[in-house]
Amino acid sequence: MDKPRVLLDFLYLCSMIFHSIDQALLSGIDFPERMNNPLDYQPHPLCIAVCKELQTYLSEREDWREEIDKGKMFGVLIVENAQPASGAPEIGYLAAYSGQIGGRSDWDDFVPAVFDYLQPDGYFKTHEAEISGINQSIRKLEANTHMKEAKGLILQLQEERKHTIAAYQEKIKKAKAKRDARREAGNLNPEEEAEMVKESQFMKAELRRLKKSLSEKTALETEFEDYQENILRLKQLRKQLSDALQQWLFSQFRMLNQEGESKDLLEIFRDEALKEYPQAAIATSRIAALKMVPPAGSGECCEPKLLQYAYQHGYKPLQMAMFWWGESPKEEIRHHLQFYPACNGKCKPILHWMLPPSVFESPASAENGIGGQKGPFPKQVEMLYEQVETLYEDCELTVIHKPAGLLSVPGKDAAQPSVYALMRRKHPEATGPLIVHRLDMATSGLMIIAKTEFAYHRLQKEFLNHRVQKKYIAIISEKEISGKDISGKDFPEKEIPEKDIPGKKIPEKGIISLPLQPDYLNRPRQIVNHEQGKEAITEYEILERIDGSHLRIALYPKTGRTHQLRVHCAHQEGLNAPILGDPLYGNEKAARLHLHAEEITFEHPLTGKKITIKRKADF
Repeated sequence: MDKPRVLLDFLYLCSMIFHSIDQALLSGIDFPERMNNPLDYQPHPLCIAVCKELQTYLSEREDWREEIDKGKMFGVLIVENAQPASGAPEIGYLAAYSGQIGGRSDWDDFVPAVFDYLQPDGYFKTHEAEISGINQSIRKLEANTHMKEAKGLILQLQEERKHTIAAYQEKIKKAKAKRDARREAGNLNPEEEAEMVKESQFMKAELRRLKKSLSEKTALETEFEDYQENILRLKQLRKQLSDALQQWLFSQFRMLNQEGESKDLLEIFRDEALKEYPQAAIATSRIAALKMVPPAGSGECCEPKLLQYAYQHGYKPLQMAMFWWGESPKEEIRHHLQFYPACNGKCKPILHWMLPPSVFESPASAENGIGGQKGPFPKQVEMLYEQVETLYEDCELTVIHKPAGLLSVPGKDAAQPSVYALMRRKHPEATGPLIVHRLDMATSGLMIIAKTEFAYHRLQKEFLNHRVQKKYIAIISEKEISGKDISGKDFPEKEIPEKDIPGKKIPEKGIISLPLQPDYLNRPRQIVNHEQGKEAITEYEILERIDGSHLRIALYPKTGRTHQLRVHCAHQEGLNAPILGDPLYGNEKAARLHLHAEEITFEHPLTGKKITIKRKADF
């Protein structure tokens, strides 16, 4: 093929990926001076407009429908083409999907994979086939009916051996009891005593012989051990090959930054982990060690794919947005057509490499010294501390109102303003640990502070035994359900959950029981896990319907898991209605998280008297 033809084909491919934007949409739009932070953003109006265009396109892809309706993340990147064919700068957008669709990562109209490892005869597929062959061998071995029957027979044999030994041990026990009774009765001559000793020695020797005889393996047991060792050997080989293949794959994903420099995923995750943890902690901290290794699927999310293509082709990134299409996943909080930030586990280290540091500095942080400097200015700290109210106090404890935006305890930086730091300053005479329980930084409300060690331990016991009664107030964003996708077609085709039936409202009161566990690669997020999560129970009641989409509710936590109320409100199996202003589990931006610990009832550690403290929310 001649060079002009190749060039034409390349330009045609690029034109399918670079999507021009209608001038009517661009009129009157001002772009921010820097690109939005993919980890925390409000979608730009133009991003919303082109996402709607993309959503219309997706609704018309009948060949994709079944797959993407199960759940898929899509994203757009508004870019400036400084060197278009026409000569004048052009604003357009790129589109991407996470992972693959239909086993492909090279569909027209979407940016390709950073590294396409799906070639049929490529290194990855070849070695993947080798691993698949081992899997097949393991499955074949594990399905062996003869060995399944052998396992049952061996277990039966082992039980019989245990029973035989136990029966003989019981015989020895009874013989001993009989001998002891004779000794207690007295009148034993030396010959009788010697005979009893001889009997005891014989029975013990006989027990040893019995155990030795029963411990000898049968031919079936030997065969079964060889069978198990073969399976174990194959599994170890599989792990070795899988780990090696994964490492190779990570090394092939070479990510560009805006300066044109490149690093593979292994380098990116290693360097990012070392920024957060010292070298010594990598070997001792489980979380630190995990962060050194890229999670499976790293580099295949929308954000890295979009930025990589933009850098490769000279496009200037302007704004970015990602939305979820399809059914909600079981663990994470994802809703159809809602916008979401990039994940911490797979994307954060990559994005920190690909984008300039200024992208991740909020204007507010730059102004008040948070982020760029060691901490907020002293004046700002004092202003925050002045918002802390003392509602009850005696020699044993105090109850305060914590404002939103103040930590309960310091984080990694001990100099950070916190309730703990303020209470240490305010009560230098206090002997107790002070902080009995915590509120999220973004949550306002009541906290009990223990001034003595005695009060601390008594109150801790009350919390552990769930005797402390707490009432929270929240404003939630009730999801409007239409039962239709953007094209007007039924969505999804499968049965819609009862709470998502069009016109269905959240019941006036109820109980939410969803077990939680940390999302270890996306801290501080929590996920729902019905198998391994810890019990988390919340009662709720609707207090008022503020408008067509917002409710004021009361929440009564019966357990105290991290982010329990936030997840229980937002998760599709909970209320399916995120708390207003929740940056982790919601979509609707607000000046603050609308969650407030309004009331707390506890037993005074010294007097035993029930105390109830209330403080209404400021929203």
